Amino acid sequence: MENVGKIIIVWGRKKIEIPDVNLDDTVRGLKIRIHKETGILPKHQKLLNLRTKDFTCLKPFKSPSSVCLPNKTSQDEEILRNLGMKSGFKIRLMGSREEDIAKVCHAPKDLPDVINDFQTEEEKLDIENVKMCLFQIQFRIDYYRFVELNPFREGKKLLVLDIDYTIFDHNSAMVLQGGGGELMRPFLHYFLIMAYQNYDIVIWSATNMEWINKKMKVLGVSNNPYYKIACHLDANFMINVQTSKYGTITAKPLAVIWGKYKQFSAKNTIMFDDNRRNFIMNPQSGLKIKPFRHAYITRRKDRELLKLSQYLTLIAKVDDFQTLNHRKWQEYIIDKTKEEKRNMEENEGRNE
Repeated sequence: MENVGKIIIVWGRKKIEIPDVNLDDTVRGLKIRIHKETGILPKHQKLLNLRTKDFTCLKPFKSPSSVCLPNKTSQDEEILRNLGMKSGFKIRLMGSREEDIAKVCHAPKDLPDVINDFQTEEEKLDIENVKMCLFQIQFRIDYYRFVELNPFREGKKLLVLDIDYTIFDHNSAMVLQGGGGELMRPFLHYFLIMAYQNYDIVIWSATNMEWINKKMKVLGVSNNPYYKIACHLDANFMINVQTSKYGTITAKPLAVIWGKYKQFSAKNTIMFDDNRRNFIMNPQSGLKIKPFRHAYITRRKDRELLKLSQYLTLIAKVDDFQTLNHRKWQEYIIDKTKEEKRNMEENEGRNE
């Protein structure tokens, strides 16, 4: 039996051969070799298709499938040969170099000013402003270029997802404490895997496209084998909205997407954002997510995406989202859970 062989690392679109790997070495040793070839520190490496003995399985609610993730500590101590690894074995790598993480975690200079979120109900827009908003929306539909990363699928609903403080703690100081992985909101990949079963996913951020693309790469979202992002939209697709109380603000009108992709509307679209101003044009379609800040403190207890994945699964059965009140999403989960429990008890009673 061979003691030494080559291992092929698949990193995005690149294939990197690592020769003369000792198959009696540990995964930790292999990660050190990968670091030399790619520049990615071992702590930022995620090796997706290793079959380790110790898995953490996530299935917090009724679902047709669950997601099992290897325990990182135990994985690093596994012997390569015990994982069925042999010469020519292919491993899919997710991770980013320190310098790439640093670029993403420093905001570009041309970011728009962010105002405090509304503390009251959404503004009532006067008719002149509505006309101006509709003009801006139509202009973007007609003249702006939508770049599809992956095709939209027939019969799926639409999830529009913000980045900063929604799925990522935009805090440049954290770069020194571990980088993009520590800034990512807990359960992000599980959330996107579950959402992808019923929704096409659009990322919409109030930043420039270059920054969005880099950040999605650092977070391991761009080339994830378990879900696909349909499209990225940047600040250029946002419009200016004049409000009586807050003056001119920028917003993300969903009609920009609906005008381009006719299969989507208020009936089957939901937007997650930590700032309510971003969906002021479509308040009923927006869900204000709890901001993810101070990741180094909050990430151990943050379960927002885990709970919201359950909400998305539950409402996927609803024909018209306009009948929902997303402000009460937590109550909806509780009510549906109780309803399912009653139905199960009734069915058990009939079978006795």
